[in-house]
Amino acid sequence: MSGEKKKLLPLTLVFLLFLFSCSKKAEPTPPVITPPPTGTPEITVTTLLSNQGIIWGFDILPNGNLLYTQKAGTMQVFDTLTRSSTILTGLPTNISSSGQGGLLDVAVSPDYASSRNVYVTYSITGGFLSLARFTLNGTAATNWQVMLTTESASTWNGHFGSRIAFGPDGKLYWVVGEGGGGSLGGASSPHQNGQRLNTLWGKIHRLNPDGTTPNDNPLLPGQTSRSTLFSYGHRNPQGMAFEPMTGSLFVNEHGPSGGCELNRVQAGQNFGWPLFSNGINYNGTTISNGHNGSGIVAPLKSWTPALAPSGLTFINHRSFRDWNGNMLMGSLSRRHLLMIKMVNGQPNIETVLLENYGRIRNVKMGPLGKVYVSVEDGGRLLSLTAK
Repeated sequence: MSGEKKKLLPLTLVFLLFLFSCSKKAEPTPPVITPPPTGTPEITVTTLLSNQGIIWGFDILPNGNLLYTQKAGTMQVFDTLTRSSTILTGLPTNISSSGQGGLLDVAVSPDYASSRNVYVTYSITGGFLSLARFTLNGTAATNWQVMLTTESASTWNGHFGSRIAFGPDGKLYWVVGEGGGGSLGGASSPHQNGQRLNTLWGKIHRLNPDGTTPNDNPLLPGQTSRSTLFSYGHRNPQGMAFEPMTGSLFVNEHGPSGGCELNRVQAGQNFGWPLFSNGINYNGTTISNGHNGSGIVAPLKSWTPALAPSGLTFINHRSFRDWNGNMLMGSLSRRHLLMIKMVNGQPNIETVLLENYGRIRNVKMGPLGKVYVSVEDGGRLLSLTAK
């Protein structure tokens, strides 16, 4: 081998080694996993709105603005940037705010970005209750569609219930109170709507977003075909939420004199009203000895004296530290916001977060780490942030 070839060989090997090393893919950098913050969060309460009457329901639009109902019969959009509200046009003229009725809950459709659909529930002239859907175009409610209306009236304009929410299954859930002509509990009560399966009153309903009946709804005793009925035996549910981690459905409802309830609801269950309750009638008569009837589901938690539970939600943001995952519940009569820590699926430690703010009507977890709370006193909407 010539001298020049001997000199070239080491250089060639070095060049090949260089090419080989450059062609190797770099080892992936392992992701940096930041553990969730722990400890007790510091909470800041901000007043977003005031003097708005009773803000019965609200929901958050994809752009962060809030859509809220006013019991008196109007609905507004709150712009979170300009802090201004605009009244929606196109609402029906037969909304009745008599008694416990009015323009009640509102829920933005999960497919709002493409459909712009919004769902709302309200009482109408005569004491009937309706569930409707409309398309939000700017500040106009268009394509109004009534999906369900009770076949009879609440002649005393009470116990409408009426929270609505979408489940993780994409179905629309609607809680309806017992309505009827009164609220006497017990075996001899003339107000049996909660147990009658031929009425919408006293039930939780499960619907497809277009208002039709899902083909996997439960077939309840005596039924020959499936209906929108999901569970029954309810008195006056006013809070409903799905637990983010488990997808379980939780509902709270007003008891009579005492006996307010928190329930975990599954398909086909009977919660007993008006035959069973931990409370007593307003006239002092006994309703039952607890929930000991065959096929009757007892509440997870019962409160006496009554707390008149309202909105219900779950904290679902890491900024709330040790509180993340806890349940929040409003109280009308005790005028506070209650936090409940769930342990193994059961309500455990209770903590009052807000007190002396007034009658708390609704509470909802927002998508960006804010909890929103509506307070009847002063017609206010609050936001709670944590750090």
